[in-house]
Amino acid sequence: MFRRVTVLCLALAACGADPSDLPAVGTLERDRIELVAEAGEPIVAIEVREGDRVTLGQVLLRQDPSLLAAQRAHAEALRDELRARLAEAERGPRAERIREARARLAGAESAVRNGEAEYQRARSLEAKSFESAARSDLLRSRRDEALARRDEARATLEALERGSTSEELDQAHGALAAAEAQLAEISIRQSRLELRAPRAGRVDALPFELGERPPAGAVVAVLLADDPPYARVYVPEPVRARIASGSRARVRIAGLDGELDGTVRSLSHEAAFTPYYALTQYDRGRLSYLAEVELDGAGTADLPTGVPVEVRFELDATAARSAAQP
Repeated sequence: MFRRVTVLCLALAACGADPSDLPAVGTLERDRIELVAEAGEPIVAIEVREGDRVTLGQVLLRQDPSLLAAQRAHAEALRDELRARLAEAERGPRAERIREARARLAGAESAVRNGEAEYQRARSLEAKSFESAARSDLLRSRRDEALARRDEARATLEALERGSTSEELDQAHGALAAAEAQLAEISIRQSRLELRAPRAGRVDALPFELGERPPAGAVVAVLLADDPPYARVYVPEPVRARIASGSRARVRIAGLDGELDGTVRSLSHEAAFTPYYALTQYDRGRLSYLAEVELDGAGTADLPTGVPVEVRFELDATAARSAAQP
């Protein structure tokens, strides 16, 4: 096919023909979808083979979920603990704890009275030289210690009687929300250990074997979309200004008789150097623009991918004459 195109180019060059008369050449392609591993876990199951057709959501392969299952169990235990703490904070302290705190306060007040009495007796004896100053200092320190315990017990009882503050409840709610968010994240990561087809298509490649451990981010499956194929061609510079998205075209596929209708679905605005297989008499030294021409009509789903194609665009005659004028 390319030899025929080259001969045609030389013939047109000899007679000064318009380069827009030459077909754009390229290959027949389909949308390529690469699925990557999000975790570096071993592959424990491969449910498809290369060449199989798959439907939307179908499982392609599975990775070992053991590590994330353990992380999920830990996250669930932490969530349950924080949920219980929040319920306790909202309910308030139990009556038994309040009675216990009151009993501790009563004991602390009794200890303060005893300590104060012993200290006062020691001071009176010290004034009469029947007690040493060191003994009085020791009893005073014991009294002060008893006072501190009483104040602590009183503060504990007051806190229990008032219940949880709004700040403490906010902290408990925040801790529980963080634990639930962590659990949701683990659930998402677990679900992504099952790689599913994001759209219907055909399995093009499975780079890893059963039991291998792909690194995170590695491509583990490649799909070719089950949509009609499109021709990827390079448009010569003189033709670029005379076509646009939506322009009609005729597509000839190598090895098949006849032509198919097509529509330009995208056209690059940035020039690229002409690929080696598109170097014709008119294209040498020029730049080309990548275009994608979607095929129309029935019977295109089974067309092979990667075969050579020729595309002739239906150009606007007025624009073509204007471009040809010096």
